[in-house]
Amino acid sequence: MSDTIVLSKILHIRETEKKHAQKAYQQSLDFFEQTAMELYELLKKKELAEEAYEENMHQITTLEKLKEQFSYIETLNAMIMALQEDVQRARMEMETKQSELNNAHIEMKKFEKLIENRRNEKIEAIKKNEKAMMDEVAIHQFLNRKIR
Repeated sequence: MSDTIVLSKILHIRETEKKHAQKAYQQSLDFFEQTAMELYELLKKKELAEEAYEENMHQITTLEKLKEQFSYIETLNAMIMALQEDVQRARMEMETKQSELNNAHIEMKKFEKLIENRRNEKIEAIKKNEKAMMDEVAIHQFLNRKIR
């Protein structure tokens, strides 16, 4: 039984590692979602700015206003490019954390299965011993009846 106690302690450690991996994955997922939402908002701003720019192109507008709008769109483009890189990094980090979580889960399941197998082996050994003892008792009873 002591070997299952050791395995249970290791299982407890693996469960703790899994909880930490789960927390890290959730944090990376939240960061990815936050960064992706920022990108989405910037893309919406750019789309609205481009629509306004197009409307102003078809209307009588000062050249200064067109330059200002074009400059704003270019600034948004630069911000979008930087944020796309951030989103990609966040996605890679999230995928790494998910992989670590999967590995931690697999390790935990391995130890659960190992403990279960050891317990089943012990139960089978006990049943086998009980059966052998019952057979021996039956043989002794049979021999005692024959001798009488």
